[in-house]
Amino acid sequence: MDYIKAFFVGGSLCLIGQLLIDKTKLTPARILVSYVVIGVLLGAIGLYPKLVDFAAAGATVPLTGFGNTLAKGVKEAVQKDGFLGIFSGGLKASAGGITAAILAGLVAGVLFKAKDKS
Repeated sequence: MDYIKAFFVGGSLCLIGQLLIDKTKLTPARILVSYVVIGVLLGAIGLYPKLVDFAAAGATVPLTGFGNTLAKGVKEAVQKDGFLGIFSGGLKASAGGITAAILAGLVAGVLFKAKDKS
């Protein structure tokens, strides 16, 4: 049942993104940034952790999960370090994901030859 919940929540987030790409004039970059911001806002008001409890990886893997991680990291760092936690908390909390994305991009860049769209 956990797999089904994760599939439907993650799939719904992807479906919404695809509909935004197909039906609006929003660029994919703006949609991605919007997803991160929505994750931050939902995490800040305490709704996103409930979604994570329900759907696990279906909620943590999409970009909204990255935004939630940033919000959670900032919140914890502010409680621990005060005002300076605003600047360091998000990066500390998401450092593993950022590193994985950079390394995956590096590996893809080394293994595959880029081609022009023309």
